[in-house]
Amino acid sequence: MDDEPKILDIVRSYLEKNGYRALTAKNGKEALAALRDNKVALMLLDLMLPDLPGEELCRRVRARTVCAESDMPIIMMTAKVDEESIIHGLRIGADDYVTKPFSPRQLMARVEAALRRAGDGGRTNRPGEGRVMAWEGLTVDTENRRVSKNGAAVTLTPNEYRILALLMSRPQKIFTRDEIIENIKSDEYDGFDRTIDSHIKNLRQKIEDDTRSPRYVRTVYGMGYRFGGEAV
Repeated sequence: MDDEPKILDIVRSYLEKNGYRALTAKNGKEALAALRDNKVALMLLDLMLPDLPGEELCRRVRARTVCAESDMPIIMMTAKVDEESIIHGLRIGADDYVTKPFSPRQLMARVEAALRRAGDGGRTNRPGEGRVMAWEGLTVDTENRRVSKNGAAVTLTPNEYRILALLMSRPQKIFTRDEIIENIKSDEYDGFDRTIDSHIKNLRQKIEDDTRSPRYVRTVYGMGYRFGGEAV
């Protein structure tokens, strides 16, 4: 979804050239209609839509008020290059961030990587794949990619899910931010430490009873994160 026709045409052309079916929208109203009427696997989202901020559209998708595919990968496209804007986009639910001007080939690589991570075409060595992990009411079914807490389904973004599955696959192991990035992202990812902190914050809001005193995802100050145990 983008409000610049030339960019829309270029992106659509590259997607279709690589075998994808592409739906385009020039504004928020068209985007909402497309999401409601079609099964969408991934969304490329411009933050500067004329009638509805891209951030608001992202929030609506993640809040499950737009379509059933609330956990689809979302890649934001924008001219905003400052770190705070990128972090803000990730905090409200984006999985990746591409700044304009961008290379169509790089964008395609990011699209393919996001779809691999989100679906059956992902890496075969994902931590904990093919089993059920459970601890104190929190359950992760990695075969079906489902998370529940006390029997109630928990909706996570692809990155939130991968972080939780990684930490839960090796309880008590301290994962540095670099290790988390290495395990959940592809080679095309150029993220930074604070990106992981944003995903952890969002994850805690969904699974913890008290985010100020988490019992599942613990911070090990000066080192990283681990699953369970006492806070350090």
